[in-house]
Order: sequence, then structure tokens, then C-alpha cells
Amino acid sequence: MNIIRPISICLMLSSCVVVQSQSEKPTAATPKPAKTAYYVDSALLDVGVFLPEPPAVDSALTKAELAELHRIERVRTPEPMAKALADEGEENMFVFKTVFGPGFTAEALPVTAALGVHVKNEQSVVGNQLKHSYQRPRPYQTDTTLHPVCALKTEHDSYPSGHGMTGYLEAFTLAEIVPDKRTEILARADDYALNRLVCGVHYPSDIEASRRVAYVVFGYMLATPRFQRDLAAAREEIRAKLGLARNKN
Repeated sequence: MNIIRPISICLMLSSCVVVQSQSEKPTAATPKPAKTAYYVDSALLDVGVFLPEPPAVDSALTKAELAELHRIERVRTPEPMAKALADEGEENMFVFKTVFGPGFTAEALPVTAALGVHVKNEQSVVGNQLKHSYQRPRPYQTDTTLHPVCALKTEHDSYPSGHGMTGYLEAFTLAEIVPDKRTEILARADDYALNRLVCGVHYPSDIEASRRVAYVVFGYMLATPRFQRDLAAAREEIRAKLGLARNKN
């Protein structure tokens, strides 16, 4: 497999959790039509080399993850469920309006919105390839006693989490634009990803995998002139329209 050329951000991956191998992959539906990448080159970037196989269905780790999902299910209340449902329906840059305020909208920030669409597209390109490769059943497909509150799927495509990866890629992008809000942005990305557990539609290791892949993909994106051009344009727009001081990035 091809490995992306040196990216310093990949050094951050050493803290990621290593999970057990899955001996057999469940069957899956026909994969979705491939999308065309906008920033990444899948011929050069093979993120599969950075991911372990997801835990086997009958492994101790999967059983522990299912137990954690049952625990979350027992304690969740209507308010976090409503937030998880809202996040499921808004898979774009503007979930970070909780950080930037009500003026952070696609209508007010069309250049930023276009950048967010491209970033989300890269998640779809890379994420769909990985999902089809690993074909991990969703938690509720493995354990029918779970009661998910978000949309159900028939495909075996749990690993990694697409929503989680989108949230992290969008967060890393915004942290480059407004580094003084990096802490709040990354905290919101974590909350957004973990809401997939509140939904009951992903395992914790799916979330960790999404963050791990996002680091690699974002490192690649940063090295491309096209992304740097779009990032600079969005930076100008956001900082001007939200009344933020210019930074040196």
C-alpha cells in the first residue's frame, strides 16, 4: 500500500488506542459510488496503513464497548438525546456556531461554507473507502437489545465514524483559522463525535478511529496549495465578518 510522505501531524497518533484484529468481516451492502476527492490524492494517501482492524464481533473489547453503550443508554436523558439528534442532522462546519455565536452561518459566510463542503467531501471519499474495507457491523446490528435514538442503517459501515471524522476535520480547519479559540473548537469536536455514542449508532473505537484518520487526512490537506488558498480566503471572511482581530497565520 502507498504511504503518504512525511507529515508531522502523524506523530500525534502515538497516543491512539490499538484494538484487536477482526478475524472475519461481516458481509455488507454494495458500496456507495466513489466520490471525487478535492484536496487529497487517494493514490498517494492510504490511511488504512494507520488504522488497526476493528475489534472482532465476539471479542472481549467489543463486549466491553457494547456494555459501555448500554451504560450510556441507561443514563441518557431527553436533553442529550435531543442534542445528539440535532448533531446527526447537521454534518457541516456550522455545528461550531456554539463556539462562534449565532452569526456563524452559511448564509453569512459563503466562502467558509464552500470550504466546509470540500472538507466534508474529503471525509466522504476517505471514510467510505475505509467503511467498505472494514465492514464492521453497527452496534445495534450486533446487539439487538440496544435502543438507538438516531437513524438506523442496514450497511455494515460502523468503522470509522463518518460524523466523527467530519467533525474533527472541520475543527482542525477552524482551529487554523481562529487559533485563539482552538480549545473550544476541539472540545466541541469531541462532543460532536461522542454524541454518536449517545445516539447508540457507533462504538467508542469507531470514534477513536475517526479522530486518528482525521489527523492524517488533515496533515495531507495542509500540504496542498489548493487547501491553503481556500483556507486563507475563509480566514479573511470569518475574521472580518465576526469582528475578530487579524492573526499572523
